[in-house]
Amino acid sequence: METASRKSAIENWRDEEQWREMEPTDDAPTRAALAIVSRMPAPPCALLLGWRLLRADGPAGRIRVAFDGRDDFRNPAGMIQGGMLAAMLDDAMGPAILIHTGGASFGATISMAVNYLAPAAPGPLAAEARVLSCGRTVAFMEGRLFGADGRLLVQASASARLTPLPDGA
Repeated sequence: METASRKSAIENWRDEEQWREMEPTDDAPTRAALAIVSRMPAPPCALLLGWRLLRADGPAGRIRVAFDGRDDFRNPAGMIQGGMLAAMLDDAMGPAILIHTGGASFGATISMAVNYLAPAAPGPLAAEARVLSCGRTVAFMEGRLFGADGRLLVQASASARLTPLPDGA
C-alpha cells in the first residue's frame, strides 16, 4: 500500500501541466541548466537522438528533454525501436544528475530497468527525468517518455555512478 507522501509525490510528478509542454521554457532554472550542459560538447548520441532541453529545475533534480523519433529509428512494425527509446530515457536521466549537482558530477549508468507501455510512432517525443536520491558516489533516477499527444510510452528507473567533472568541463 502506498503511503500518503509517496502517493502525493506520484500525483505531483504526473499532474504538473507546465512540465508537459513540448516547447522550451525560458525561466531562470532552465537557463541555469542550459549553462551547465552547454559547458561540454554535445555527445554524438544526443545529437543522433535530437536532444533538446525544454525545462529544468536543478535543485529538484528534474529535467524535460525533447527528442526526435526519426523514421530511421523504426522497427519492422513501423514503430520506434525499443533500444532507441531506452537510449532517450538514459539521455534524460544522466543530464538530470548533471544539473542536480550543479555541473559537478556526471552519472555513468550502472543499471536501468525499462518498461514499455505503448508503441512509439515516429515524431516528436519528450522525456521527463528526475533524481530520486543522490549520494556521494551513486544516484537513483526515474524517467518517463511521452508521445507528442502526452501519452506515456515508456517508464524507466536507473542507478548511476557519480563521476566528478574537472573544473571548467
